[in-house]
Amino acid sequence: MAEKRDYYEVLGVSKDASADEIKKAYRKLALQYHPDRNPGDKAAEEKFKEAAEAYDVLSDETKRKRYDQFGFAADQGGFGGGAGFSVEDIFRNFGDIFGGRFGGSAGGFGDIFGDFFGGGGGGGTRVEKGSDIRIKLKLTLEEIMTGVDKKVKINKLVACPDCHGKGAVSDADIKTCPDCHGSGYVVRQSRSIFGITQTQSVCTRCNGTGKIVAKPCHKCGGSGLVKAPEEIGFRVPAGVAQGMTLTVPGKGNAARNGGVNGDLFVLIEEETHKDFERDGNDLIYPLFISIPDAIDGCEVEIPAIGGKIKVKIPAGTQSGKVLRIKGKGIPDVNGYGKGDLHIYVQVWIPTKLTSEEKKLVEKLKDCESFKPIPSGEEKQSFFDRLKGFFK
Repeated sequence: MAEKRDYYEVLGVSKDASADEIKKAYRKLALQYHPDRNPGDKAAEEKFKEAAEAYDVLSDETKRKRYDQFGFAADQGGFGGGAGFSVEDIFRNFGDIFGGRFGGSAGGFGDIFGDFFGGGGGGGTRVEKGSDIRIKLKLTLEEIMTGVDKKVKINKLVACPDCHGKGAVSDADIKTCPDCHGSGYVVRQSRSIFGITQTQSVCTRCNGTGKIVAKPCHKCGGSGLVKAPEEIGFRVPAGVAQGMTLTVPGKGNAARNGGVNGDLFVLIEEETHKDFERDGNDLIYPLFISIPDAIDGCEVEIPAIGGKIKVKIPAGTQSGKVLRIKGKGIPDVNGYGKGDLHIYVQVWIPTKLTSEEKKLVEKLKDCESFKPIPSGEEKQSFFDRLKGFFK
């Protein structure tokens, strides 16, 4: 399978391109590579579908934002729009780009879609989509570090067990809609100063399904749907962060008349960790050491996710010194390595002393080595750290 190209590269636009620029770029490619203009050309067909998928993501503000942040992690972890792309999206994209539904007189596009997708462009009943479900999921830092399989129990709309989602007592009770004659759409003509105009809209009697229920199911009242609990399992990839949304396709509410299920959106929340603070993919750990250990140096053992780490503290370490351990942070959600562990050293200054301890401190005051004489480099280091507090 060919490797996916960056969506911006596919459309030939920059990452800060406006919605109008994206729309124009897609329209140009759609016309250039449309199968009707390139009969039998598989390469053109693939480019046509590739452009449609890119536009499906970049034309949607929410999908585009997720794609900019997570790239193609959607295909594995469900964060973007690419994984759920379908033929219906191409229909929707063309309706958005060229205006309305394609009929037989739309410059030949009705025949194009009929040939390419195996159906008529102007007809066809409307396929309903179930509503989406949104939940919150709290994760520990340990779960975020490794990724985790989760199961949630949700009370959702499912197909009625009595009528199997049909909404009718039996198949014989499902009739063709008399208003649209099963097409799902009605055509109206009106006379104006410009002559006779014709409009097509979704049939209000059958809601675009082309069918009506003569004798509704007693359990669901004809909707074909009932509320029931369902346990849903999914994988949370390593490296997710507070505020990210995980998409579980097809696990939302069921749709009427056997339509397409909605999606389950899982909003990630991070639990506070007792030892670490997270900064992007880096972890921050505060290490408090005594004055003697700061002077002589020492080796300490600090906690880490999944174990412990031994750290050597050099002699003469100053309070505020930051030690970095590469690769001991959080994995990147897109698989681009791991963050680092930053150890912020703080020299512990006691606030309460015994009389004997006070005498020892008094003696140290007269020692030359204990008189602060910072170098220019040490002063500059202090100023650099100070600037970080005011950013």
